[in-house]
Amino acid sequence: MPNVIVTGVRRTPLADLDQLAEYGVATVHEAMGRTGLVGTSVHPIQDGARVAGSAVTVLCWPGDNLMIHAAVEQCRPGDLLVVTTVSPSLDGSFGELFATALQQRGVRGLVTTGGVRDVVDLRAMGFPAWAGAQNAQGTVKATPGSVNVPIVVGGVVIRPGDAVVADDDGVLCVAREDVTTALAASASRVAKEADSRSAYQNGELSLDRNKLRGVLSDLGVSYVAATGEDAEPDSAPADPTSTGEA
Repeated sequence: MPNVIVTGVRRTPLADLDQLAEYGVATVHEAMGRTGLVGTSVHPIQDGARVAGSAVTVLCWPGDNLMIHAAVEQCRPGDLLVVTTVSPSLDGSFGELFATALQQRGVRGLVTTGGVRDVVDLRAMGFPAWAGAQNAQGTVKATPGSVNVPIVVGGVVIRPGDAVVADDDGVLCVAREDVTTALAASASRVAKEADSRSAYQNGELSLDRNKLRGVLSDLGVSYVAATGEDAEPDSAPADPTSTGEA
């Protein structure tokens, strides 16, 4: 791939990003059929942050953050910077000065397979980051790479302009053309979960609500009453046909 900086990339609409952030990673991931989730190679450096942004992608050389400098110029309000390297590297290529520049441009956060440093400062300024490591190891600015090209993070292809959702549960990519579908599916899942939550608050069991007793039976799981010293005093025999409902 040639070393390029692609300009004028189409973004995911801000209103859609805000709604994705409200739903959160777990809900959107499940609603999308359990796709798009970046693996456990990146972790939040803070607690409680929940963001979604249009991906500005950066492909760097290991130990070199030149292309992050180039990427800052391409960032707009509502973006989220996503950085990886051509081969694995956990050097601390991102810190407080980058975050200051990006925050001024309205960038919502960072996802990087590499390392971040100045972590105390990043937390204090409220700049969310998900990283492969917290690492003070410095980098150089000497090797070309690319900005706004498709990259792979945790086995997931992230293209410039795709929606990236990140919170304490992880990082998720929704292809820009799939955002409308993902929002509708997430809304449906939230409504279903609200019904289930109400049922559980009223004492219903998930075994019954999700019709799992038959699954247990089909898998050969049986109910056996405790005996002897292990049995509760005056306990009734187990009833495998019980629905668990009054």
